[in-house]
Amino acid sequence: MLRLLGLTVTLAGLLLTAAFTFAADTGNKPSTLTELKSAIRDVMERHQVPAVGVAMVDESGPVWVGSLGKANIAEGTAADADTMYRIGSTSKMFVSLSVLKLVEEGRLSLDDKLSDLAPEIAYENPWEDTHPIRIVHLLEHTTGWDDIHLPQFAQNEPAYSLKQGLDFHPHSRKSRWKPGTRMAYCNAGPPVAAYIVQKVTGQDFEEYVAEQFFRPLGMETVTYRLTDDVMQHGATLYVKNEPQSYWHISLRSSGAINVSPADMSRFVTFFVNRGRVDGQALLSPESLARMERSTSTNGARAGLELGYGLSNYSSVYEHWVYRAHRGAVRGGRSVLAYLPEAKTGHAIMINADNTAALREISRLVRAYETRNLTPPPLKQKTALAVDAGEIEGFYMPINPRQQTPYFAWRILGIESVSVDEGRIASKPLLGGDPEYYYPVSEGLFRPGDINQAGLAIASDPLAGKVLQVESRTYQPVSAASVFGLLGTGGAWIGYMASSLLFFPIWGIRRLRQAIPAGLPTQVRMWPLLSSLCIITTVALLAVAINTDPIVILARPSSIAVAIMAATVLFAVFSVTGLYTVYRARNVAMNRVAYWHSTLGAVLHGSVMVYLLYYGVIGLRTWA
Repeated sequence: MLRLLGLTVTLAGLLLTAAFTFAADTGNKPSTLTELKSAIRDVMERHQVPAVGVAMVDESGPVWVGSLGKANIAEGTAADADTMYRIGSTSKMFVSLSVLKLVEEGRLSLDDKLSDLAPEIAYENPWEDTHPIRIVHLLEHTTGWDDIHLPQFAQNEPAYSLKQGLDFHPHSRKSRWKPGTRMAYCNAGPPVAAYIVQKVTGQDFEEYVAEQFFRPLGMETVTYRLTDDVMQHGATLYVKNEPQSYWHISLRSSGAINVSPADMSRFVTFFVNRGRVDGQALLSPESLARMERSTSTNGARAGLELGYGLSNYSSVYEHWVYRAHRGAVRGGRSVLAYLPEAKTGHAIMINADNTAALREISRLVRAYETRNLTPPPLKQKTALAVDAGEIEGFYMPINPRQQTPYFAWRILGIESVSVDEGRIASKPLLGGDPEYYYPVSEGLFRPGDINQAGLAIASDPLAGKVLQVESRTYQPVSAASVFGLLGTGGAWIGYMASSLLFFPIWGIRRLRQAIPAGLPTQVRMWPLLSSLCIITTVALLAVAINTDPIVILARPSSIAVAIMAATVLFAVFSVTGLYTVYRARNVAMNRVAYWHSTLGAVLHGSVMVYLLYYGVIGLRTWA
């Protein structure tokens, strides 16, 4: 049941996640474009992906720019190099590029305060006096804000200005820890930075981007809006082969761009050529290098190299560290990635709601790009500079992207850290393979065959000693608290299963009046009702997530209201159950049934307090 409650965590997948790491591909690797295209077609067939757009370039120019498959299934429209796809959060890269352009011109600084530049933007920061929010925090996702809430995602008003989008449900912008310490991906930060660009330049943000980047790059049809080009050439987006309506996205700068492989090839070339287009520099190599580096987390200050920079993050494939960003909208996925030292890169776009397919296609493209490259020599390993006792133990994640599912994520995300043959081994406690990190200097460790530091021992102003693994921050926790949580959770799940199993037995006996009315029946009934409330909540969440969570949960629909009611009733029934077993302590009844129900009442009561603390009781997903 605890794992089923973790279904809520998958909502974050719809909100566009930050860095993802590619595991080594042990299968056959394509050595020619013909083999690559054939392998991609196999992935498309297995995952039922209608179309894939690809833009592969190197320093000499385009390698392959085009599409495979159908842009529209019903009409049989073939996808090609001019088919326009939604790229979701890959759009954020243009916000950081715009800010860096103004930094080069001396009109902005990454250290400028939000409160000075845009005091009219609503936000809360309890640490504003000592840790004010700065532009760098907006772009590196270190404001501490919760990701935007479901009503903001569901907002589908095409005429909204950037300010109107930011004014809609601004209460998500509240710092949960000191800004500039931990990273948590947040779709509100880049639009606030885009608004600052508007104020500084006096231009609409989208027009500024077109003037400074789209037109100089020769990206002729790219747009944030539903234009005639999109209606004529746009790929239909699909979820389980069902076509999706166009989603306008009110915070357009965060994820609304429509673009073709032909135009994306020009954008990837911009990174491969280090900011130069047709011999002219749109941005300096120094600015791109800053874009590719994280600075505003505890780990970054400790020397961590892998992580999220300015709308640009590290993405590992075998021996290589790509710089990348990916994006998602309902029915579409994208990734842009490039390898600076090899002067090669690509963009991949699909019109299906299938992250696994995009991951497989990306591995194939990366395998092709790196097929003739010699891995760089690894940095010399150093001796472990910390005692095993200082680092071994259990660690809990403390930088949730979304606060609502954190009650489950903090448990599901626990890592067991140990020292193994002079290296650090980090293994998910609830199952999964360990990751190994080798010391490269005091407090810094590199993963596997990668030269860059991906784990740092750092200090957090609120949590004390922490481990930062790329963009994830972990706090050490005692074994007693870990196993207390897991033990309580396991016992709770076990009780709920047994209460459902025993119900037919005592229910029939009650109908036959073998169990008297009153407290002997009530002792059994209230914990059972608590169990049914939790099962109902999980079932409703599963229905919403597998149907259309944004539509269903972002408004007071019948399912959303039922979830709220079920969580409230769970609390009511849990308290009533505790009171009832107390009243029945001296009542003559089957003592096994009494103690079984007492255990259930105590477990339900404990979980109810836990969920109440994390704001799950009375959950209004639309609020």
